[in-house]
Formats: sequence, C-alpha cells, structure tokens
Amino acid sequence: MYAQPAAGLEGTDRGRQAQALLRNCVHCGFCLPACPTYRITGNELDSPRGRIYLIKQLVEGAPASTTTRRHLDRCLTCRACERACPSGVEYGRLIELGRELAEERVPSQLPRRMLRRTLVEFLSRPRLFSAMLGIGRTLRRVLPASLADRVGPRPSPAAMPATHHARRIVLLEGCVQPALAPGINLAAARVLDRIGISVQRVAGEQCCGALAHHLGHTSRALEQARRNVDACCAALDAGAEAIVSSASACGLMVKDYERLLAADPAYATRAQRVSTATRDLAELIDPQDLERIGIGRDAGPRVAWQAPCTLQHGQRLGGRVESLLRAAGCVLEPTREATLCCGSAGTYSILQPELSVELRRRKLAALTAGRPQMIATANIGCLEHLRAVSPVPVRHWIEVVADALEVSLATVQRPDAG
Repeated sequence: MYAQPAAGLEGTDRGRQAQALLRNCVHCGFCLPACPTYRITGNELDSPRGRIYLIKQLVEGAPASTTTRRHLDRCLTCRACERACPSGVEYGRLIELGRELAEERVPSQLPRRMLRRTLVEFLSRPRLFSAMLGIGRTLRRVLPASLADRVGPRPSPAAMPATHHARRIVLLEGCVQPALAPGINLAAARVLDRIGISVQRVAGEQCCGALAHHLGHTSRALEQARRNVDACCAALDAGAEAIVSSASACGLMVKDYERLLAADPAYATRAQRVSTATRDLAELIDPQDLERIGIGRDAGPRVAWQAPCTLQHGQRLGGRVESLLRAAGCVLEPTREATLCCGSAGTYSILQPELSVELRRRKLAALTAGRPQMIATANIGCLEHLRAVSPVPVRHWIEVVADALEVSLATVQRPDAG
C-alpha cells in the first residue's frame, strides 16, 4: 500500500514515516480475527485493515470526517494485530499517526475536547487524582453503583521497607496506581528486598505520557517524556542499575522514549539511555531467585493469568510472569482467548463504554471458566477494570508472589518447622 503524502506532509518526517509504514500492508486480512473491536462489531472500519485505509486517506489529504475519527477512536491500541500480521506492519505507530492527523483536521466539539483534556490532566496528576479519589471513597456508599465500582475500597496504609543493598533500582510510581493500589509497589519492594535489590523513587517523576499520547495530545506526552528522561538519567547517574515499572503500560511507554524523542537533539541520546535501562518488573526477577529464597515450597492458589496487551503484544514478554507464578507455587488455570484485550486500554473504558463492557464480559468469562481462586494481571488499568465486576479477586502478580514469600517466612519461623 503506497501513499503519496498530501502537501502538508510532503517532505516531512511524518510524511516519510507514513509512506514507509503504509507500504508494508498488503490487505491480506489476517489482522481481522485478531482484532477485538472487529470481532464485536463486524464492521471493516473497526478492523486494523479498515483503519489503515482511513489513515491512508488522511495521509493523502482526503477530507476527514467524524466517521474517520470515530473508527480510529474505537481502536484499543492493543496491537494484537501486529502479532498476527505476516508482513510486519507496525500498526501501533500507524494508529498514533492517524489520531494525530484526525485531531488536527477534524473540528472537535467542545464537550469532547474538554473531556479528553480533563482525562489527560486529571489522571496524570497523582496528587489531584488521589485527593479526588479520597473524596469519592468517603462518599462511596451514596454513589451510583457504576461509580462506586470504579472508586473501589480504600487500601490499608503501609510503608516501603528500608533497605541498603548494593544493587539499586528505580521503581516508577505511575499516576493512578499509588492511590488505587499502593500495595503493588510495596509487594514489589518486599520481594526485591529478599533477593538483594533496593528500591528507590525517582525525584521529579511525571506521568509516563501514555494517556496523552493515546488520545492524540502528542506535545503534552513528549513534554512529560522529557521530564522523565531528566529524572531517570539523574537516578542512573547516581548508581541505579535499572528503571523498573510494575505497570506494563507505563513500562512500554518509557521503553518507547527512544523512538518518540529520536528527532529531539537535546534529548535523543538520553532518551535512548533511559529506554535501554527500562525493565518490566517481570524482567528483573527470575524463577531461580524465588527458588533461592524459598518461595513456592507450599501449594499456592489456583490462578487465572490475564496477560495485559501492553505486556504480551507491546513488550513481547509472554510467558515470563507465568513462570514466576508457577515458581511461587501457583497452579495456573488454562484460559481461552488469552490474546484478546480486556477492554480497559487506558481511558478506553470511559470513552468507549459499550465496547469496553462487552470486551470485559468476554474476558471474564474466559478467565473464570476453570473456576480459579483469583485472577492475576500486570497492569493497574486491567486490574481495576476487571476487579469492578469480577466474581473472584483480581490482583497484581507481584502481590501473589509476595503472599507466597510471607507464607515461606512464616514456615521458617515456626518452632516446629523442619
């Protein structure tokens, strides 16, 4: 598929990028059955192939419409189509470009602009989000059920362990996770402490930029990325061996800083350094580490594993968490349609509620078919989206591993142990 850039794109980096990306698509249709939205609507324009046609039209300067924007907005950016594509089409980059062009060319009504801007600013400011969430939790009993489910219960307060190991990493806090589920990074710190790694926060951390980026607010996303590059480089200079995220979506975004800031002479080299140093939490821990500290000697729960799209399709880390859960003694229940999205996808559950709810219904049916005791995942968005209506507890996988650690420590400390 060849696209001649319109006058506004001709000779620009975006125009050349569009040509290269679009040229790889051969219209084969292998992406259609991999696409969650196409499987629900059956509309070609809700498939990757259909959306690529729309993007091609935008690149070539054809008039854009609200229909164009609607079908681009319906994309989850799950990137399952990339795994199914025999031609190696980088669809994730194409949908980013298409959304940018649509935002620039299609006049948006004020309510839509205000909602999207509010989501970007509200969700990417941890203090504001935490304060508003606290108010919501106080009023949870009188809120409508749909809002009460989103707010969730108030977590128990806890403090990070004070450790001084030779190995140190930066554990990113993220935007909404500290308020919604502070126990995730606490569990990570406990497990890492036991395997000899100290955890530190990075001063000046901002939102990773994923929210703004996926909503087409590219300049805002790059501003946040630059601030994080400054903060993370300072931490690396001070001796941190890695930048680690327990939220797979945030980790994927930070790993992409190298590409996003490649054209910025002031940040390209440092962004590459940060991306190279970034690891998902599952990349930092090996099953052998858990065996060495005695985790997994006792039988664990039956767990259904929900692999976030950002982990399995974006970071291509399928299988890593499963091996860690098995090493922790868990019994993994088989699940159907493991590659399909749960419908969370950042702000998607807010902006596309009907599709999101149907995707969640299908995902939960697949996850609970084997009657697990709990569902484990690796991203706060997926966790909260599923937790709101799940018949079994939904937890981050590192919390499950931390529980196994507590069991092993209790066993060792019992007077009759051994």
